[in-house]
Amino acid sequence: MSTGSHAGRPKSWVAVSIIFIGFVIGGVGIVMGPDWIVFGIGTAVAVIGGIIAMAVDIMTDVVVDEPRQ
Repeated sequence: MSTGSHAGRPKSWVAVSIIFIGFVIGGVGIVMGPDWIVFGIGTAVAVIGGIIAMAVDIMTDVVVDEPRQ
């Protein structure tokens, strides 16, 4: 039975959610004309989410299972 987990911590999911919201805002900005101010806001939100992701050490969430034989 495998003991690895790919679920992630709640802090990591918050960071991913912020990044996703940034991409949605940026996408709306592109579709609306393009509206570069809204796109810039979306980019800034995504970058802030990335900084938060690095601060909570998101890359340590993945636990790799034992190799299969």
